[in-house]
Amino acid sequence: MKLHREGFKIIFITLLVLTLINFPLEMFFMGEWYTDTVLVLSVIFFILIVQFFRDPHRETPVGDDLIIAPADGKVVVIEEVDEPEYLKTKCRQISIFMSPVNVHVNRYPTSGKVLYEKYHPGKYLVAWHPKSSTENERTTVVVEHPKGQVLFRQIAGALAKRIVNYAKVGHVAKAGAEYGFIKFGSRIDIYLPLECEINVELNQKTVGGETVIARWS
Repeated sequence: MKLHREGFKIIFITLLVLTLINFPLEMFFMGEWYTDTVLVLSVIFFILIVQFFRDPHRETPVGDDLIIAPADGKVVVIEEVDEPEYLKTKCRQISIFMSPVNVHVNRYPTSGKVLYEKYHPGKYLVAWHPKSSTENERTTVVVEHPKGQVLFRQIAGALAKRIVNYAKVGHVAKAGAEYGFIKFGSRIDIYLPLECEINVELNQKTVGGETVIARWS
């Protein structure tokens, strides 16, 4: 299993801390029920941390008209909204909620040139809160496709307090390619032109880099 580079430090620190907890217990209290209990809980916790940073290979569908899910998770919002930060027009918003058990690699939903990227400090409301899109810590990226512009936003949640964004203005984005990572659960909002055909439904599960969420008209 491939692990994402963002997890190396956390996995090492977790292993070190768990070793420092369990080694003295095994040395001085071997055979006690609580020693075995702590060891089992430590192993389970370590496995959960490791699986969070897994980075599986994805086969992205090919097609200039396809808009791809930027993250694993569940579709929690599909609605028409005004996008005030950059596009400044009515758009179709699709929001994907990522639980702590989802893969947290974030991928470009479309190919094109990166026109805009900005980090916004903010709060850590739960990711499904309506105000999380505008009040939480977040990053915004805009990619210009030949048929229009797509804005997508990483949003931190109550647990996710570390957003990593690799996109830079001028970069050439490729649909399905990695552009960021969010640690420990959150969501991504995607803002599409109204003329795009939506291919997902509320509560549908998505696979980042593979699920087609919309099509250019």
